[in-house]
Formats: sequence, structure tokens, C-alpha cells
Amino acid sequence: MTMPPATLGEAIASEGAECPPQVSGRFVTPGYLAGFALVTCAFFAWALANNLNDILIRQFQKALALSRGEAGFIQFVFYLAYFFWALPAGLLLRRFGYRAGLLIGFALYAAGALLFYPAAELRRYDGFLFALFVLASGAAFLETAANPLIARFGDPNRASQRLTLAQAFNGLGAVVAPIVGGLFIFSGVEHSTRDIALMSAEQLRGYRMSEAAMVQSPYLCLALLVAVLGVALAFVRLPSVSPGSGAASGSLKSALGHRQLRAAVVAQFFYVGAQVGIWSYFVDFVKHIAPQTPERTAAYLLSASLLLFMIGRFAGAALMQRIRPTRLLGAFAVANIVLVLLAMVLPGSGAIAALALTSIFMSIMFPTIFALGIRDLGEGTALGSSLIIMAIIGGAVFPPLMGVVSEWLDLRAAMALPLLCFGAVGIFALKAKDTAAST
Repeated sequence: MTMPPATLGEAIASEGAECPPQVSGRFVTPGYLAGFALVTCAFFAWALANNLNDILIRQFQKALALSRGEAGFIQFVFYLAYFFWALPAGLLLRRFGYRAGLLIGFALYAAGALLFYPAAELRRYDGFLFALFVLASGAAFLETAANPLIARFGDPNRASQRLTLAQAFNGLGAVVAPIVGGLFIFSGVEHSTRDIALMSAEQLRGYRMSEAAMVQSPYLCLALLVAVLGVALAFVRLPSVSPGSGAASGSLKSALGHRQLRAAVVAQFFYVGAQVGIWSYFVDFVKHIAPQTPERTAAYLLSASLLLFMIGRFAGAALMQRIRPTRLLGAFAVANIVLVLLAMVLPGSGAIAALALTSIFMSIMFPTIFALGIRDLGEGTALGSSLIIMAIIGGAVFPPLMGVVSEWLDLRAAMALPLLCFGAVGIFALKAKDTAAST
């Protein structure tokens, strides 16, 4: 989830930030390429963390004997960290700068990933949840710092191109995560409920421990990756950004006085809830509809759906050259309502395909709602942006609710919650006023 390119481009101008020495037309100013590459890698890194959670939800049901509702708290804790750190991270960036924010982000991310090792040894769910909160806190710092910084590496007129490239790496991370999870976290060993019931206590303990241990090596590698990125970032040149006078001011009361901002916060809450809910239980949904499907195959299907999300983001940006953003947002919301309904009623592969296709139409929702929400905020833009980022808490609320509903009824019925969420997005699109800066 990233800030819209046009919005950030406008923010640069309004803040009067100090950028690297400009070379007209240059994509990246000479001498800053290494810094640009490392900050772009941050987009990839937090996408890996976000989308590995979809694998963990299934894996922890096996390793820790959790229900779907209990496993859904993985997303609750993860997105709670985003909610908790949205405003503090922004204030820290204003006080100490973007390098400090990125270094804190990488350090927390690496620490959280390392904590997976002892959590797996102890096979404690609360240990995993604490590790995820620390890791997500790092991702929140990275996302808060990298979005505005990436636009400042060269000619301001090419800021949108730089952000589009960075968002492509974010999308690549989302596609890669389920593949990594399928290969290195899913063991390929799948026992039926009957098989588990026939195991001795010692056999069951050994099975649970081996499944818990599957997360150790991937997360150790992840910790090493982000630690290397953090160390490298400490030695490269980054744009020198002065605190702004315009976008950094404005009161919370003034920002909340804008009806469209309030509506965008609500819409973003429901959108993120739908996105995280569908992706979190996609593997479980595949297994529910087609029990014979191996977990790894289900993970690869999720990866294919996320590839559609990345493609949809670029296709949506192109469509907005001809179609008003609010109309496109509304049309995509209606498309997803229809697709979720089909996923709830169709048999077999038709239901799985319908749910996978929702990713295409989710692609434009976050940045479009974001841009529409901060329209005409002026000096309240920074605070308005933070409020919309805090609405990511929707990703913490809906997965546990869907898990509970799936236990009361079934997983098809739980998809009614994302359906209602897309309805809320459609209502927002119907009532919102357009802005050109929406892609």
C-alpha cells in the first residue's frame, strides 16, 4: 500500500523540501543511484512481510492447533502496529530525518524476524504475535519514510515515474511472498483430522514442532536481508530533506472538518479490511472448496492473484486517463461485489477463480481513496494522510471476524464481510468529488 505518485509530487512542491542537486530530466541524480536502489528495496521488503502473513495463517493452524479465528489475530497484531506507529513515525521523520526513520524501520523489522526463532522453539503463539508486532512496527516506519523520500531522488517532474517503479517492486514482493511461503514454510505434509486423531501424544507433539520450525529459516534469512539493507543504507547518499512549513502544519480539527477526508478514512478502513481478509484466507478458501489441492498449489494460486493485483494497478492508472477516478473506483467496487457473490455460490474452480480475480479490481482502491481523501486539505494534508494511513487498522479487524464467522457457518459465508466492505467503497465512490491526483 503506497501513497499515490501525484499526491507525493504535489507534497514535494508544497513543502519546499531540499532535494539533491538537480539535473534536468534525470531519473536519478548522479551520485544517488545506490540510495535510490536501497530505498526501492524497502518497498519490496515490507511487501514480503505483509504477504507472508497469508501463509502464516494457514501454517499456524497446523503448527499451533489454532482455529481460523485465532489465526486471524496474526493480521490483527500486524496492522495494529501500523495504526499505533502512523503518527509517531511521521513526527520522528520531521524531527530526525528520513534516514533515521528508515534505519529504525530496518532494525525493528530484523529484530521481529529474529524473534520468530525462539517463538518457534517454544511453540508459543503469543511469542509469534509479539515478533509480528515488532516486525510490523519496522514495516510501518519503512512505509512512512520511503514513500515521500523516493520522489526526491531526481528531477521533480519525473517523481511519478520513480514512484511507479518503486510500487512495481512492492507488487513484486507481494507476488514473491506466497511462492517463498509455499516452498519454504509449507512442509508439504498434510494430515487429515482423522490422521491427527489417531496420532499418539508423542507423534502429535513431533508433528506440531516440525511444522512450527518451518518458519525459522525463512525468517532468519529475512532478518539477514533487511539487516544488510540497513547497514548499506547507513553509508549511501540520500536526499537532504528540510522540514516543511506548509504540509507539516494545520490542526487535526481543521483536517477533520473536511467531509471527504472523513469519508475516505471510513472507506479505507473497509477497503483494507476486505483486501487483507480475502488474501488472509485465500489458501484456506482453496482448501475448503477443493480439499484435494496441495497447500503449496494454493499458495501459488494466491501468488497468481497478487500478480493480477500488480497488473491491475498499472492498467487502472492507464484507464484513469480516460475515465473519472470516482467512476472507475465505483465500477471496480461493483465488479468485486459480483465476484465475491460468485465465490460464495459457485462450485469448485469457479469459486476459486472468482475470488482470485478480485485482486484486479482491488488494485486501484487504496491509492484512489487516498488521493480523493486528501483533496483540498492544504496545510492539513500531512495530518489527513496520517489519518488515512491509520485506517489500515481495518486489516486488523476483519480477518479475526471472518475466522469466527467461518467457524459458526463456513468460509463461504465469511466472504459476506468483504462483500459488505466493497459496498462501503462503492458508496464512497458514488458520493466523492473527483480530483485529478488520484492514481
